Amino acid sequence: MALKKAKFVVDRGGSKEDIEVLFNPNEYNLESSNNFNWERVPGLSLPLGQFVNGNNTTLSLDLFFDTYEKKTDVREYTKKITGLLDVEKELHAPPICRFVWGSFDFKGVVEKVTQSFTMFLDTGIPVRAKLKVNLTSWYTKEEQLQHIPRHSADRTKQKMLKQGEELWMIAAEEYQDPGLWREIARANRIDNPSKPPSGKKITVPRLY
Repeated sequence: MALKKAKFVVDRGGSKEDIEVLFNPNEYNLESSNNFNWERVPGLSLPLGQFVNGNNTTLSLDLFFDTYEKKTDVREYTKKITGLLDVEKELHAPPICRFVWGSFDFKGVVEKVTQSFTMFLDTGIPVRAKLKVNLTSWYTKEEQLQHIPRHSADRTKQKMLKQGEELWMIAAEEYQDPGLWREIARANRIDNPSKPPSGKKITVPRLY
């Protein structure tokens, strides 16, 4: 079986481009985390935790490039990777891309590339390079909602605000995602979501 080559699949606003790496990485690292609010309660030895939201997953990998035998400028290859940091004219932002290697498929944006050139021709042209590439996962709101387990978010509800209850708490309860409090604020025209009026009946809108 032929060795699968790792590649970047770049979305340039409707058109796709494949950028193959010269050598597959020896390893890659994934980092995921969540944010919690920790509240200390008198009488308890440990604080109580309240889930706030998740953080983007980050992918980091080292890529190796060598054109010594061809005696050509290795930057002809590395610039394709560093170019993923450039703003696209049509998108007004760097492109979204996927790093694909066999069954591994990571969708995100390239946030940082560190280049190290380690071998040169007599003319000073670099022929060997190592790139440290950092990507951060990127998903649209619609894509994220598809992966949220929704028990009551498929229909509109009415709810009475309790004393001290904030919109992010309701979003966490109804949508399992406190970051969706804006949907509730927008549906009820609440200007200050951190201080909603208690005792008021509000609408918890359906997620589409």
